[in-house]
Amino acid sequence: MISVFDLFKIGIGPSSSHTVGPMVAANTFLRSLEQYVDISSVYAIEIELFGSLAATGRGHATDTAILLGLLGHQPSTIDTRHSAQYLSPVFKEHQLMLAGSHPIRFDAERDIWWHSDIALPYHPNALTLRAIYQPLGLPHSSDQQSSTEERAVYQQTYYSIGGGFIINENEANNPETDQANPSIGVIPYPFNNAAELYQLCTHHELSISELVMANECYYRPKEEVLAYLDSIWGVMQECVKAGCQAEGILPGGLNVKRRAHSLFKQLADEFDQPIAQSDRLQAMEWINLYALAVNEENANGGKVVTAPTNGAAGIIPAVLHYYRDFLTSFSRDGVHDFLLVATAIGSLIKQNASISGAEVGCQGEVGSACSMAAGALAQILGGSVAQCLNAAEIGIEHNLGLTCDPIAGLVQVPCIERNAMAAVKAINAARLACRGNGEHCVSLDKAIETMKQTGADMSDKYKETARGGLAIYADNRIPTASVGVTVNYSQC
Repeated sequence: MISVFDLFKIGIGPSSSHTVGPMVAANTFLRSLEQYVDISSVYAIEIELFGSLAATGRGHATDTAILLGLLGHQPSTIDTRHSAQYLSPVFKEHQLMLAGSHPIRFDAERDIWWHSDIALPYHPNALTLRAIYQPLGLPHSSDQQSSTEERAVYQQTYYSIGGGFIINENEANNPETDQANPSIGVIPYPFNNAAELYQLCTHHELSISELVMANECYYRPKEEVLAYLDSIWGVMQECVKAGCQAEGILPGGLNVKRRAHSLFKQLADEFDQPIAQSDRLQAMEWINLYALAVNEENANGGKVVTAPTNGAAGIIPAVLHYYRDFLTSFSRDGVHDFLLVATAIGSLIKQNASISGAEVGCQGEVGSACSMAAGALAQILGGSVAQCLNAAEIGIEHNLGLTCDPIAGLVQVPCIERNAMAAVKAINAARLACRGNGEHCVSLDKAIETMKQTGADMSDKYKETARGGLAIYADNRIPTASVGVTVNYSQC
């Protein structure tokens, strides 16, 4: 089982795989570099981006995320309000303060290479970071064209596999060395698929949330788990609040206007009106608002929770806000249960298929989040384990084949609106499942396997490469120059 601490991460927009993952990779590279060489001997850094990271990396701020990581910033702690200040010396003075302490010469035009036509074997999201340093006993030279004898190189290749998760080349080639979950065999209730999860819950008379909590408590005290769940929920609420307050145009060149603020004002003004009180579907409009608010914050490079990815970050918060604002059973314990059940569903999908849009299309991002939210809400509504798994199956089944085709490589169109649609779909899936008895023709395991196979069959142009579907859409509203524009945090 993948831990809630791994599946739900506090990060920054606009993408978990293209922004958070690369920043984490840069942090990891710094740590390994510092163990290998004296950081003060490094005089150049080179960055190579491959496949989807190169094809849509400019629109996803991959370049600036890596640079921020090399400066020593981390996704969970960086204050995005000051990102422009952090990056200013890099772009204006061509000086990169490596690890926050060692200045080197860096020219983004020269030292970042975009290989959109080259895909490395393990995953479409790949990057190589290379440090060139002064070999022992040789005089220092800042000339990157110096002879081979004067160039000592330390490099690592990383794969950003979705949701902010990364692995290095050695782990990709030797999966048995992956220590992400070294004790998975000895947690109280290990499960590899939904059938095993159901059997464990039934045999031990546990809900899904109780089982997941028992597994989490194998690694850390329950109080620490609960505190982390509270922090995740807190960031989600702050993100919705910030999105409802912000106005303006999202960066990147598409000139997409933020809608959440005006929608919030409309709904707030209508709240006490008789027509609103008689509208039985008004809750749906608030759900739309919650999802739009989060994903507009994400598109603007703000702080969000990977749930399980940034591209799908609005769905689970929207459904949780529906629980908070429209169900009388709301409680702190209920939020905990919701997030724990979502963890179980997300863990199944990540382990047996993928949550990466570059690997399986948007069915792996929005589809996964919809499934997670549906299964989690079903338990909140009083559903049995079978009904929760049925809700999760409905959520993923009706997102099968969903392509990842963001226009101009930006996480804006259709991504923002797609989250709103999927949040409503998740609630419908949960309510539909809870009206049944948990029996369903297609199991959750079969739906997950189908999603994996559908992704494998899907053309690469529909998997976050901006080469097909809506991504090639253009009309007079979209300037030609905007396609492929780099969304630096200095623009946010």
